[in-house]
Order: sequence, then C-alpha cells, then structure tokens
Amino acid sequence: MTDAPAHSFAHEFRVPESAIDALGHANNVEYVRWVQDVAGAHWLAICPSAARDRYIWVVREHRIRYQQPAFAGELLRATTWVGETSGATSRRFTRLTRAADGVLLCEAETTWVLLDPGSGRPVRVTAEMVSWLTEKK
Repeated sequence: MTDAPAHSFAHEFRVPESAIDALGHANNVEYVRWVQDVAGAHWLAICPSAARDRYIWVVREHRIRYQQPAFAGELLRATTWVGETSGATSRRFTRLTRAADGVLLCEAETTWVLLDPGSGRPVRVTAEMVSWLTEKK
C-alpha cells in the first residue's frame, strides 16, 4: 500500500473492552468495523449535508491484512483515503495504527459501491464527488 496522500482523513479512538476476544486482543471483526467506521466518518466530513440523504455507500469487497494485535484501552488512529473511482465504485485504503508509536496494526483495501438509497440501484460517482473525496480539507 502506498503512503497516505495529503487528502487522507484520520480519526482516533480507544479500543473498547467489548472488542477483546478469547485471545486477549481485538477480534478481527472489530478491525472490519473500524475500517467501515472511518470510511463513514470521512464521508460525513466531506459530503455536504444537503446531499447526504441522496447517496449511500455499500461494501463490495474488503481485503484486509492484519499485522499486529490491538488491546483494550489502546488509542488507535484510523487513516483512510480514496484512490481510483470508476462508474459507481471507488477504491478506499485504510490503515489502523497505534497512536502512541505509529506501529501498523492493519491495512485494508475496500471497494465501495455508491447507491441511490430509494431504489437501491448503483449511482455513478460524479466529478464533484471525486473532488470531495480527493481534495485536502
């Protein structure tokens, strides 16, 4: 995965005790949730409020590589950015790192599909949306 570009979006969060599995670290399903959460937070940060009800993103595919475990109480940084878009799809990259030392815990590549929430049909990603997704805010 390439370095995060200038238009990347990041937020931090603490690993809740509820994310911990029988092995004593965050369950892999939690990483998927965090990848989806940061994508949603990014969209809400860049999409004008008047347009939010007109679109919904759904996952077509996740590719996740787990590098290191996360533990309860740790502060993590989720960083995400959109790469290429084509038709109704976009490819989004995400990195989860431990905030204290920057150690990479997980990296993901997700293909998202833009839908009309009323019809459930794919909607083409417009040039305007691409600018929302790729311009530094």
